[in-house]
Amino acid sequence: MERGPLPYGAALLSMVEKRGEFSESHAPAPRETLLKQRIGDLELKLKGTRLERIVERLYEELQKAGLSAFRPPVYLSDEWGCPDRVPVVGVPFYLADANLLKLEDEVMEGIEAESDDQIMKYLRHEAGHAFNYAYRLFETPEWTAMFGPFSRPYTEEYTPSPFSRSFVRHLPAWYAQKHPDEDFAETFAVWLDPESKWQKVYAEWRCLPKLLYIDELSKRLGSQPPPVNGDNYDMQEDFLASTVGEHYDRQKPGKIEIPPLFDSALRDIFPAASVTVEAPDGKKDAEESAAEFLKKHRRTIVSRVFYWTGLNDRMIRALAMHLEQRCEALNLAVGKDRNERLIEVIAFITALCMNRLHTGEFISR
Repeated sequence: MERGPLPYGAALLSMVEKRGEFSESHAPAPRETLLKQRIGDLELKLKGTRLERIVERLYEELQKAGLSAFRPPVYLSDEWGCPDRVPVVGVPFYLADANLLKLEDEVMEGIEAESDDQIMKYLRHEAGHAFNYAYRLFETPEWTAMFGPFSRPYTEEYTPSPFSRSFVRHLPAWYAQKHPDEDFAETFAVWLDPESKWQKVYAEWRCLPKLLYIDELSKRLGSQPPPVNGDNYDMQEDFLASTVGEHYDRQKPGKIEIPPLFDSALRDIFPAASVTVEAPDGKKDAEESAAEFLKKHRRTIVSRVFYWTGLNDRMIRALAMHLEQRCEALNLAVGKDRNERLIEVIAFITALCMNRLHTGEFISR
């Protein structure tokens, strides 16, 4: 995407001396300015950014792995992804600019992949999808026998088997178990990673034949131009017409409510708030509320529970926000041992999420 630099408008506060006086410019803060801008007007680009260097690193890895004829185009999108059966790789637009990256961290309470190594993990995964589509591997009987039918319904919610040795471990939440296409992409990513040592790490695992299959494919197809490419794919996606704020409105978790019977569980974890005592100096010695405590640690709670359960992170965030509201309604406090409270609430939310994965509900009927 060969475009110009990202425009941002005026500084937060400019002071201009005129006739001995200063006047303030009340330009909106960068956060508010960004939220109101259309994504397509930001004129974001890969060229000249650190992303360009990371993408080149991906191409170098593919070359060294023997896939000399495979070089999937990479473009800016609204999320990580590879369009269905199209060998092109989309990376989140916010990674192309430091201010957008900061905004993503604030609004989403964390960044899915921020460091170069984390971004490479996702690029290898998406390159796996692109390799699958470029050579139409999913149409072959051997691919189906190894990974399962590509036509299997694709749903956001899946029930993983933690620590299963039939699948590689790469992205969080046992992602290889989501769908045969994801299984292939995850296996490809591990195979491609020059630091994975997959021959040794997976020597005793049932997924080793999958890795050996990809290794054999690389020798067989590596120098052959792929029959499918993404040259005609329109990368001007619909999200470019949205403002940054509208993009994040679509990311908001839906509202989740669970029966009040779990109020008793919250009371087991958090004590009731005591009456605020006013000290002799007039200051109030107020206890920290459980609701504020949960809100402060929400990103940690969501990321850890997501990593180990595999439940959709938006759903986990919605559940955490619901529990914050219940703690506020019940007037619960943190108490003295904050670390113990955090451990207990993460264990409690994990149990609810595992129940959701295996029964379809947070509460078994």
